[in-house]
Amino acid sequence: MSLVFLPLFLLLAAASAGATAAADATVADLYRPCAACHGADAGGNVALQAPRLNHLRPVYILAQLDKFQRGLRGGEGATEAAQQMVAGVALLPPRERWPDLALYISELAGGPSAATLTGGDPVLGGDYFNQFCGACHGPAAGGNVALSAPTLAGADDWYLAAQLHAFRDGRRGQHREDRTGRQMRSMAAVLPGEQAILDVIAFIRSQPAE
Repeated sequence: MSLVFLPLFLLLAAASAGATAAADATVADLYRPCAACHGADAGGNVALQAPRLNHLRPVYILAQLDKFQRGLRGGEGATEAAQQMVAGVALLPPRERWPDLALYISELAGGPSAATLTGGDPVLGGDYFNQFCGACHGPAAGGNVALSAPTLAGADDWYLAAQLHAFRDGRRGQHREDRTGRQMRSMAAVLPGEQAILDVIAFIRSQPAE
């Protein structure tokens, strides 16, 4: 397992030893600051540029909260949405409650959002994905905890596009301590153009969400 994720994973494992987050009525209160943008079911809101979260594994949610709090994401030069998340994380409960929050989010019910992008070829996108993305994110975009690679299947198409552009433009993954973000900057840069981005997203969206 990635050394970056290990402390977060151990924290999550400790929280998991008791009752699940969904069974703890107080955890819903922890989620309230998030629900204002991401929705009551963590299904996302494109109008607010708030992505779907409930398809993500808890350990990845924890890792991103950690990056936002530490300034590895959302700093100078980042997208407006990422900078807003920095302010949002400041409203969250203490870090020791984050595992409960992450579990709660991952257990919320909800399916993928409606498509907002057109023109992508999932067959060509599959070729790009297998060449550049599959080694970390898995052949069906299901993610890999050991490599700190999140689940992509089930993600909003507009959010995937926004993040690929942010990586390519240097607006995400620029912090020297954001190892996985810097890796993604390198990989996003090898996609030959806008059509390739649409193709990769079409492939990801064609994969069944877990």
